[in-house]
Amino acid sequence: MQMNKLAGGKLEVSALCLGSMLWGSTNTEAEGHAQIDMSLDHGINFIDTAEMYPVNPIKAEACGRSEEVIGSWIAKSGRRSDVVVATKVSGDNPGWKRGGKGYTGAIIHEAVDDSLTKLNTDYIDLYQTHWPIRGSYAFRQNWTFDPSGQNRDEVEAHMRDVLSAMIDVVKAGKVRHFGLSNESAWGTAQWLRIARDMGAPEVISVQNEYSLMNRLADTDLAELCMNEDVRILSYSPLATGLLTGKYQGNAVPKGSRLDLSPGLGGRCTPRAFDAVDAYLAVAKKHGLDPVHLALAFSVSRPFMGSTIFGASSMEQLTRVLDGKDLTLSAEVLKDIDLAHRAHPMPF
Repeated sequence: MQMNKLAGGKLEVSALCLGSMLWGSTNTEAEGHAQIDMSLDHGINFIDTAEMYPVNPIKAEACGRSEEVIGSWIAKSGRRSDVVVATKVSGDNPGWKRGGKGYTGAIIHEAVDDSLTKLNTDYIDLYQTHWPIRGSYAFRQNWTFDPSGQNRDEVEAHMRDVLSAMIDVVKAGKVRHFGLSNESAWGTAQWLRIARDMGAPEVISVQNEYSLMNRLADTDLAELCMNEDVRILSYSPLATGLLTGKYQGNAVPKGSRLDLSPGLGGRCTPRAFDAVDAYLAVAKKHGLDPVHLALAFSVSRPFMGSTIFGASSMEQLTRVLDGKDLTLSAEVLKDIDLAHRAHPMPF
């Protein structure tokens, strides 16, 4: 397994990261444990979670179960030092966490302690804000995103409040590194600027959606990452299963994510299925599994810290792991580029 260095070499993570958002809903505790064990056996050392997980569906009463699955594995295995654990604090929400209230400096203290308890650990390797309080263009909001109503002074005051809390939790040994999720290039730059001004922990990663079909990070955010020692942690590298091809021809396998979440959060568009056809054709031409093609492309990006995937079964996990060492040839990358130019921003 390829290993990547983050935070100036202070944190080493596998190029593939095991996502946990189905543990406690689709997957049982035992299945979550089995996924961790198999992933470790194949060189993955990185697990990503969040205080609001599991999903499919998201329920207030279920929030924290994914962290608890990781925590029970740590207690059972005694292998805390073998894994890098990342979790997230929720922003303003429909009521899943804190009655809908997002995060402030004071809430960071409470949320960190709650996650530490559920994870059954003394420290969190990477603590991330799940989405910006000021709003975000993630989750298909880019089509109507309008930042004109933002108050810069309020945004900066909020960032300073959160960073003051991060100083405290890092100093206390509860958190090792600070990261963002669903952030923009401008937002990341402000977090970095203010942290440097305050002497606070600097952002080391931004967890954003990235795949063959969602490449919003390729321009401004990529430039920031390469110049500021920040790395992308990509989520949904298979476009919530679209890139496997299993939904082509209007197929909706029973129990699949599309079955549980119609529309896949706005990803199911006519152009999306055309784009999938194009990438399936690239995989077929070069004799590659489309899952391996999609993951290897994400891993290959120069700004990528790790690529987060989830599996609802051991069969899916095995399929991913079978392609963990794939490196795409120049010919494959050329065909991917042609497909991308023909099918830009398909959802």
